[in-house]
Amino acid sequence: MTDNNHDIEQPEGRVPKRVIGTPSPAAGTSLLGAEEQHAADAAVPGVIPQNEATAKKGERIAALCFTLALLAGIAFIVAYVAFQVGDVEKTQVSTLTLGGALTVALLALAAGIVVWVRMIMPKYNLVQERHPMASDSPTREYVAETFTQGVAESGITKRPLLRRTLLMAAAPLGLAPLVLLRDLGPSYTDFPSKLRHTVWGEKTKDGKPRKLVVEGTGAPIRAADFNSPGGILSVVPEGYEHDLNALAKATLILIKFRPEEIKSGTNLNWTHDGIVAYSKICTHVGCPAALYEQSTHHILCPCHQSTFDAANGAKVIFGPAARPLPQLPISVDDEGYLVATADFAVPPGPSFWERGDAEAEVRKNGGHA
Repeated sequence: MTDNNHDIEQPEGRVPKRVIGTPSPAAGTSLLGAEEQHAADAAVPGVIPQNEATAKKGERIAALCFTLALLAGIAFIVAYVAFQVGDVEKTQVSTLTLGGALTVALLALAAGIVVWVRMIMPKYNLVQERHPMASDSPTREYVAETFTQGVAESGITKRPLLRRTLLMAAAPLGLAPLVLLRDLGPSYTDFPSKLRHTVWGEKTKDGKPRKLVVEGTGAPIRAADFNSPGGILSVVPEGYEHDLNALAKATLILIKFRPEEIKSGTNLNWTHDGIVAYSKICTHVGCPAALYEQSTHHILCPCHQSTFDAANGAKVIFGPAARPLPQLPISVDDEGYLVATADFAVPPGPSFWERGDAEAEVRKNGGHA
């Protein structure tokens, strides 16, 4: 018979199962308890152990941050699947949810790591000793001897023709960076003026206002022919159809409205028979804002989804753009063609350092450039 009170011998080579409640083998690798480990850290030169109460508090805060990051990451994936784009409203919801969830996830993860480092890990005061940097005398003598020998073997001192032609060959390469830096843009004194003004403020050679022509064809536009509400055209200044530098600032979108659709934000004195001209250059980073939704009168920039209300002075209603699209004053000439009566009142396109000075000058002049 077998006595159940006796321990049963384990087969050789077999590891006994751990009873629930006993420390794991990993915990048994440290021979010191928490207090002893704390005292051991304190004995290490330069190591200042963290207070255990502070460490416990930091552990809870960091765990909370990591949990929040987990939930925000899941929310980002769910939002990406659930909120599809297709129109301005859906795009707005999708952008806000994705951006918000990703922001919370990254901030919570970063905050948890910072709390971990500041409240849990020990502090260190380390002193790095400096050693002499100079080489010993034999080494310096060897280097000098090798350098002198190399100079002699190269013949650069013995052969002046070779030396002089080498210096002349290297001279253009030394001047090249100056030329390249100069070509990065206009000089500082010309820079603000070039960005404040466009060719719309210039007259033609015969002193007449500059016509609006269709981009691509160069055909002038009669106001009577552009009479369908909701119509849109991309237009450029006459005489500059192929000047990319001028078009980078002067390209327009022309939109036809019914009179009752135009809101107070639009300058009616700068329109003609419901036709409004806005800069095509997005005020965020300069992308072409040329997508137009006729039912809502919204102009959309495809790069970063900045959205402008064309019926209300092209004011920003969504996205990263900070300012409306500038409106161009237009009228018709004696033949009925659309022409620009003046330049933009404010500089078109993205921000630049002196832009505030230009806009202050506009306000001082009562809204005129």
